[in-house]
Amino acid sequence: MSFETTYADFSVDPPRLSNAEAGFHGGDFAGSHVALGAEGAVTLDFEVQDPQDIPQATLTITALVSKLGSSLGYAPMTVLLQGETLAQDLTVPGGGDLPHDNVLAVPGDLLKPGTNRLEIRSSPKAASTLWLYRVTLDPVWERGRSERARTAGAARDSVFAYRTELRQAHSSSAPWQSAPRLLFHLDRGEQSLPAQLGWRGEDGAEATIGFDSGMADFRGCYRAEDGTAYEYRGDLTDRWPFSDETEHLSAYPLHRFCTEEGWGGGWHRSHDLRLLVDDGGAPVEGVHWRDRHGNSGSAVLHTIHRDVEVTDVDASDEYDDRGEGADNLLVRERTKWLAWDDTARLDFTLARPAAAASYTLTSANDAPDRDPRDWRLHGSHDGRNWTPLDARTGETFAGRWESRQFTLRGRARAYRHYRLDILRNAGAGQTQLAGVRFAEAPDGQSFTGYYQRHDEGPIGYRGTVAATDLPGPSADPGLAPELEAAAASLTETSRTLAALAVRLRRR
Repeated sequence: MSFETTYADFSVDPPRLSNAEAGFHGGDFAGSHVALGAEGAVTLDFEVQDPQDIPQATLTITALVSKLGSSLGYAPMTVLLQGETLAQDLTVPGGGDLPHDNVLAVPGDLLKPGTNRLEIRSSPKAASTLWLYRVTLDPVWERGRSERARTAGAARDSVFAYRTELRQAHSSSAPWQSAPRLLFHLDRGEQSLPAQLGWRGEDGAEATIGFDSGMADFRGCYRAEDGTAYEYRGDLTDRWPFSDETEHLSAYPLHRFCTEEGWGGGWHRSHDLRLLVDDGGAPVEGVHWRDRHGNSGSAVLHTIHRDVEVTDVDASDEYDDRGEGADNLLVRERTKWLAWDDTARLDFTLARPAAAASYTLTSANDAPDRDPRDWRLHGSHDGRNWTPLDARTGETFAGRWESRQFTLRGRARAYRHYRLDILRNAGAGQTQLAGVRFAEAPDGQSFTGYYQRHDEGPIGYRGTVAATDLPGPSADPGLAPELEAAAASLTETSRTLAALAVRLRRR
């Protein structure tokens, strides 16, 4: 490698630099860029090991010219390397909308061993300001290397806090009102920050926002739980890299998911997803986003209850002559258990001790007066000594084949045996049920959604709770972004080849 990854990112103060030292004259940090007035300049000193290996380099300067009121701005720039002019009075479009990438060829014979100096000047004739966002420099054969490293470096500071304001929609005369802080972290392991983010709270409130290129501010809309719509805006107050302290920044849970992508007829392991959104309202139940690479995704949070395997059931009575025995309670077909009594007892043995957090009873096909009305649930380690867990009175079922879930209160303990004592039914001389299931408490929420890469169609996307896995220090921080990008590229290549193989087999 003839020279290291080289970039200057002026979206933060101080700027984010790699293989560069920056100097300023006549410029001020302006939130997401450096603003250079007439004759303002930025210098970058960078190191080159062996310039003989570089026939040409690619210089990319991302810049914009501010407007003059409603008119186009004017601030030509001159670019010099070692004092030699690469571009004279280059006119960047002055529409004041989005930054432009200005790509210049750097002759290899202008590079020298050791320290090299790049200078970007705003013209003395400038009538408005030159906004400088970032600069990257790469050997011509390695186009985009520094931009990938810059993006990965910026993405490491992936926990954001914003000061926010709301103003009622379609009321430009209404004042902006202070709103709760917005704190968020979204990381899919692809070193790309979000360009857009949206979420919905459990109370029905929802928001959609878009960020400027440096994440310094956002604009969007917010709809409160009562349906009132607002304009929504925010200014960045702080950002941090993810760490073991992140989950303590909010009273809301930090979600960690193991994820899978659905393509080629199956599900395949994907990057882990970390997710936290705290807007001062209710916890979120759904999030959607688009990142700066053009990839987009959606995740709807929900709970997966894990059924516990029951290996045996013993009933105080059952109607075997009609095939209505207690074993029918363990299958998911439309069968039932019937006892010739208005009270009954059911003893369940599990495949392993489990801490049931809930249980589900399903009513049978007919005779609502046979439905259980009052009962008690007990747990036991040995099948002889029983501990009371739950008691219900006056319960009813609204229809046939209706499944009702009952949650156990208090701290759940693991038992191998569970007993359902039915003390009273709805008035008949027989008692019946179609099913009984036990479920363990979930470790956390899961999600279901979709993911779509910028040049492909949408694919399935789902996740389950992941074990805590905090990032450790890197032995070589400068090399890490390139390795991460290479790993992501290999993963995507593997996925594409597998999908191609599936299509070829179908022909």
